[in-house]
Amino acid sequence: MKEHKQNFLELVQEALTKIKEIDVFEVRSKLENQEDFLLVDVREESEWSEGKIPGAIYLGKGIIERDIESTEPNKNKEIILYCQGGFRSALAAESIQNMGYKNSISMSGGFSEWTNNNFPVT
Repeated sequence: MKEHKQNFLELVQEALTKIKEIDVFEVRSKLENQEDFLLVDVREESEWSEGKIPGAIYLGKGIIERDIESTEPNKNKEIILYCQGGFRSALAAESIQNMGYKNSISMSGGFSEWTNNNFPVT
């Protein structure tokens, strides 16, 4: 696993004080209950192509600010974001929250935690 630099970790920690998080068990339950929310994978396209959570859409961290409004114009919609470990999704959740999205949530532990629990992947 890649070691993260201190400045990046501090940025993530600051974002975590401003956003909501949800764990993989809650996300799985929401999917199983067919709740109305948007699940967004913010990883790199190469990561996305290797496997993703069923029902997720791809809006990479590099393009989410550009494309979120055309993808989901409803700023009240619950949007759950995930990455590999929960850091990039925290930053993305803060970013779209700053754009007016009131229910942006980062999935803690990310795709790694999802797969560690043997949850379904496509």
